[in-house]
Amino acid sequence: MATKNVKNPRFLYLNHQIEEIYSRQGTVVLPSPKAWEKYKWTHRYFKTVPKEGYFIWVKKQTSLPILTCITISLPHIQQQLNNLLVVEKGITARTEAICQAVTNLLRTNHLSRGKIVLKKDAQLIYHHFHQWGYHDYVQPDYEYYLGENAHLDYLYKVENPPQDLQFKTIIHSGKNSRADLRIIAKANHSHIKIHDEVILEGKQSSGIVRLRLVAEEKSKIEAYSQIAVKKKAAGAKGHLDCQGIIVDKDSSIRLIPELRNENKKALLTHEASIGRIEGDELEYLMSRGLSQKKAIDLIVKGFLK
Repeated sequence: MATKNVKNPRFLYLNHQIEEIYSRQGTVVLPSPKAWEKYKWTHRYFKTVPKEGYFIWVKKQTSLPILTCITISLPHIQQQLNNLLVVEKGITARTEAICQAVTNLLRTNHLSRGKIVLKKDAQLIYHHFHQWGYHDYVQPDYEYYLGENAHLDYLYKVENPPQDLQFKTIIHSGKNSRADLRIIAKANHSHIKIHDEVILEGKQSSGIVRLRLVAEEKSKIEAYSQIAVKKKAAGAKGHLDCQGIIVDKDSSIRLIPELRNENKKALLTHEASIGRIEGDELEYLMSRGLSQKKAIDLIVKGFLK
């Protein structure tokens, strides 16, 4: 968590209370309810009055990453966040977001919905990390809107999985825009359901989705990934790369890659695989002095990179 002498734009939130908020010149950071009151144009994105969450508006170029940290520290907390991030024309921004529970046994609910808007020629590098407890329920649901020539580089990584994770992301890509989406998750005694879509709406738009999924310790992963090309998106290109590893006999992975193309001048491709840890690789590492568990952990870490 950032300290007070660090001058990054940031929004730090604990349970239902703002711990720290800081706007820097050219970047506005507000609680979502306050943004609704102050900026009428946000109503078309929020739709209804937000109860909690953050609003970030990047108006001028900044070299510092924007930090957001959403934390739960008490049992049975139910967060219902409504977030909005807007990057103005020609601006390059970077966001580091953490959503977490401080211990494994809080039995919390974290529902987070949001919209991220990249104006023409804008670029956003967005790293999103989740760290949860054994009995938490987590549901992030985000939509991205990419203007002409915009570029989104989005990494979503589940570092500690909750008991139940329902992840949904939809990306709308305009003319000449580019979306790079990476989803990395390891399920452990958990159920993870992933739904991601990249909708190529503009000419020469492109999108690539990479999934790296590991199921172990009686876990279940379901992943539906779609890239769709609309009729007006001539020259659009998209690729799905979905890979999973099942570690034990009581776990399962289901991958559903889908390509939809409405323009004959566009190209979509995909590759998908679900496998296991190979015996010869495991035996080699164990012959080098590693225990079976440490060898498996090393293979999984390499795969998830």
